[in-house]
Amino acid sequence: MLKENKFYIKKLKKVTFLGCYEKFESLIKINKKLGLETEIITSSSQSKMIPKNIKFKVFDTTKGDFQKHVKNTSQIENTLFFSIAARYIFKKDTISNFFKFNLVNLHETRLPLDAGGAVYSWNIMREDRICNHTIHVINEEIDRGSIITSQKSLYPFSCKTPLDFKKVSEERFLILYEKFIKKLCQGKEFEVSTQPKGLGRYNPRLSTLENGWIDWNMDSYDLINFINAFDDPYAGASTFLNNKKSERLFIKKAQLHGGDSSNHPYMQGIISRHDGEWIVVSTKGKHMLIIEEVLDKNSKNIISQLKPGDRFFTPFEKIEKAKSDRIFYSTKDSKSKQ
Repeated sequence: MLKENKFYIKKLKKVTFLGCYEKFESLIKINKKLGLETEIITSSSQSKMIPKNIKFKVFDTTKGDFQKHVKNTSQIENTLFFSIAARYIFKKDTISNFFKFNLVNLHETRLPLDAGGAVYSWNIMREDRICNHTIHVINEEIDRGSIITSQKSLYPFSCKTPLDFKKVSEERFLILYEKFIKKLCQGKEFEVSTQPKGLGRYNPRLSTLENGWIDWNMDSYDLINFINAFDDPYAGASTFLNNKKSERLFIKKAQLHGGDSSNHPYMQGIISRHDGEWIVVSTKGKHMLIIEEVLDKNSKNIISQLKPGDRFFTPFEKIEKAKSDRIFYSTKDSKSKQ
């Protein structure tokens, strides 16, 4: 319940997670230890991403059958509804009249600095090394609800790909969640803080296949950050080779290399040397790229087939489309969310 800038739930008995999360099993264990019932409700698209040993219900809207089910299985006043990457759109009347303001969301950045999605990819592109988890009240504005609690730390130096960031983030969220839920069980009231208006930034969703086209005209630092932002667990940033426009290639395991001679902007994308298990590629800046994986559409590493003098390139229209198309994900969308 949200009342007079305080969030609390009297006699918390149940947590209903809305959305999708790989660590549901760990969250369930925390709840069980505290004597709390757990339920998971997800969309048809996200249901495919939840392990089969986890029980869940599927609804693609928070109206109709969703509300009938919740009313029949839960005491709403004693239930915390916790959104984790949920694809539902929560309307103002539903938040107040149905959920009774017992609806919160996990956001994995500092708010209001970085609202929106594709958290790890944007972190990498922007070189943001602060790991943050925010639990906030859900209102009708995306990621703008009052902040209940937050936790920040630093990502380890070793974090490079979205998968690296994701693993660290998930483990640290479990720590915050257990502290938060314990205090709710003890009847603690959290004093919420309103997010200041006029500050912040919204980062839109990304799709690796639609947004991950490499612009070889980027500065070498921006280039390596962009490539890393679409690395594991995603398919990789993509481009073409020479004039083979039908052969889309995906690049992974790339790093900056400053040990070779300087470049000229016209050299960008050229494979300057093949060292057997990796290639050295020129950029427009002073650095080269060392690339260990160039994958075809079947995810086969074809690096052995590449030759010095070959050039990676991406047609201008691909880059323009990647920048102009905005990505949205619905409850029935089969795309993997980023």
